Amino acid sequence: MKKRLLGVITTVMALALMTGCGSSKTADNGELNVFVWTEYVSESAIKDFEDEFGVKCNVSTYSSNEDLLAKLKSEAEGTYDVILPSDYAVEYLIEQGKLQELDKEALTNLSNIDSAYLGEPFDPDNTYSVPYEGGVACIAVNKSKVDKEIKSYADLFDPSLKGQLVVLDDYRAVIGITERSMGLSMNETDSAKLDEVEEKLLSLKDNVKLYDSDSPKSALIAGDCTVGMVWSAEIALSMDENPDIEIIYPEDGAYVFLDNWCVPTGAKNYDNAMKFINYMLSAEAAKTNIEDFPYLCPNKEALKLMGDDYVNNTAKNVPSDVIANGEFIKYLDTETMGRLDDMWTKLKN
Repeated sequence: MKKRLLGVITTVMALALMTGCGSSKTADNGELNVFVWTEYVSESAIKDFEDEFGVKCNVSTYSSNEDLLAKLKSEAEGTYDVILPSDYAVEYLIEQGKLQELDKEALTNLSNIDSAYLGEPFDPDNTYSVPYEGGVACIAVNKSKVDKEIKSYADLFDPSLKGQLVVLDDYRAVIGITERSMGLSMNETDSAKLDEVEEKLLSLKDNVKLYDSDSPKSALIAGDCTVGMVWSAEIALSMDENPDIEIIYPEDGAYVFLDNWCVPTGAKNYDNAMKFINYMLSAEAAKTNIEDFPYLCPNKEALKLMGDDYVNNTAKNVPSDVIANGEFIKYLDTETMGRLDDMWTKLKN
């Protein structure tokens, strides 16, 4: 009896040990510290990467490029292994020597990216960055609650929309759409013109009910805000939940963005970072990410896997002419950036 009991105990302990080993599988090959936009990279895609490569991913999030840049400045070098900055933030980080060159030989899936999204001015040879997803900051309108016809960013400043808007909590986006509404570049630096921009920007204050870059769709779906200036995918997801919401691509030319995988200087897990980025460039991972967060997809192989709900949906698959007529943000000189920050403070106070 004692021998049998001992055998049972031994078997149970062995099974427990095996189970324990299975549960720690994602720590077998090290860790990876990933810093990405809120509600932008699929948890399923990250879990699939962990399972395939045995790497534990520690994921933290931010709500704007400025949050990312501030965190990189305040944290010790090497805190993060993979980041996801937008175009102008990539340009700034390159200039500041804050990004490592990518190992192109390790990125075997880079060929999946449509060449139209490679070689952008902020990183002409994609030495430091490769595309993830993109889109535009456009307009959402609840047709059942808004009588006014809205076709442009300029229409958002109409006093009849007092207290109805949810806008991105992102000063480059909000100031940028103000500039476009005036027929100016989103990268204006002339002091006299910026005086005019500030005056126009402050006229938006009474119309804004909520600043939200994390999940602006929530206010739109619930009907708390009837008009939004938010990311295209947030509107697409809102439309899935509330058929009264429609997307408007502004006639005055959209704010366009392209977000990119990068590796910060001093990253402690460079090899795992290359594995992670290459995995995210695969058609299957890109498909998973797009299904959860339907932004513009630069991955041409993933597009072949997507159904009509994405391909033929102009809210999810942004039309090429909208991108062509839009404008990318650039990182501007220190004086101008300080001026924009001051405008933003005045708007929100």
